[in-house]
Amino acid sequence: MLDTLPPISHACDVSVIIPCKNERDNLAFLIDEVGNALTDLSFELIIVDDGSDDDTDTLLRDYARTRPWLRHLRHATSCGQSNAVRTGLLHARGEFIATLDGDGQNDPAFFPQMVAALREKGPDYALAAGQRMKRTDGFVKKHGSRLANAIRQKLLKDNTRDSGCGLKVIRRQVFLNLPFFEAWHRFLPALVVREGLKIVHIDVIDRGRSHGNSKYGIFDRLWVGIIDMLGVYWLRKRRQKIPTITEIDLGNSN
Repeated sequence: MLDTLPPISHACDVSVIIPCKNERDNLAFLIDEVGNALTDLSFELIIVDDGSDDDTDTLLRDYARTRPWLRHLRHATSCGQSNAVRTGLLHARGEFIATLDGDGQNDPAFFPQMVAALREKGPDYALAAGQRMKRTDGFVKKHGSRLANAIRQKLLKDNTRDSGCGLKVIRRQVFLNLPFFEAWHRFLPALVVREGLKIVHIDVIDRGRSHGNSKYGIFDRLWVGIIDMLGVYWLRKRRQKIPTITEIDLGNSN
């Protein structure tokens, strides 16, 4: 099992992280969808603005007046989705970290089910991963994603049909211990399995984009994705033994 960090006092049950760049119109409805979905849990929503220039800041300032659980972190210049996720993680205070994309295609209504699944399964399960049903992507993107997922499963053996789904819930202490690299958020199942931990899969509904265009295309990341996949394969092969740790009572406690 993973070499965990010392226990910490969590300020809330769930920290939702949305990395985004120029998604103001989608955030306008997505923020309240998160709030409505998590009414039975204590939570915070961290918007990580990756150098937007579409007046996202004004929207978030306005929303924060009546939503005390909303936080806004901003990159001065765009650093990419992976860095945005990591920024949110390093500032998060929840027991669980929930992620979703800022394009509005992920429905946060599934988050309570995902958190409940992890709590029910126990500490050996570190990640609840969404698996999209009835995908709304175009032909090229949808079938390209299927091919990439098939290759990834064959190489990394992460037992996950849809690694690219943005809807994920992961234990914060586990997430903090995972190795960071560009595109790490796309390989969370493989990285969790690498640590001897388990995944629970939740079927989720994919939605069409309501506003704007995708900031992350297929062809501009295809070759980089292959290199990343080989890198994760190397990481898995290098992690040969997972220690089982027991603290021995030395009888010197007061």
